[in-house]
Amino acid sequence: MPPATSIKGRIWKFGNHIDTDAIIPAHYLTSTDPEFLGTHCMEGADPDFSLKVRPGDFILAGENFGCGSSREHAPLAIRGAGIACVIASSFARIFFRNAINIGLPVFEVPNISDKCDAGDILEISLEKHEIRNITKEITVAFHPCPPFLQNIIAAGGLIPAVRKKITESQLA
Repeated sequence: MPPATSIKGRIWKFGNHIDTDAIIPAHYLTSTDPEFLGTHCMEGADPDFSLKVRPGDFILAGENFGCGSSREHAPLAIRGAGIACVIASSFARIFFRNAINIGLPVFEVPNISDKCDAGDILEISLEKHEIRNITKEITVAFHPCPPFLQNIIAAGGLIPAVRKKITESQLA
């Protein structure tokens, strides 16, 4: 089956400087189970988030999403909640890398927060490198991640990507 060329979802909007403690509060860090963490995703910013979110929804945020500690639990919680991707004006670098490492698609799109409201439906074209706000009929271009990062995400994260590369080299 060929990889998807677009993804579509409803957005949950958050502000600037959403830290990892808002994404997954520290007292849940005794687990690394994405499904368990997903039931507490964004609890520090919206206590009822995990009850309202549906698989395939997007998180949209402002500047510096994922700042704070370097816990990998934050993107695991987001993935465990069924979120298809995170779009933000900017990311804390360690969150960005942790998201790539676990295969969570992230899109850095400056000022995207100004063009969207909670509940809007977005469609992301991975081929055209643009996000279309279907609700508002607005299209915004974005710079894609380099191909090697896209390959890691497509493989489901760093570990599956490395396993795939090792298997391919053994078959060659």
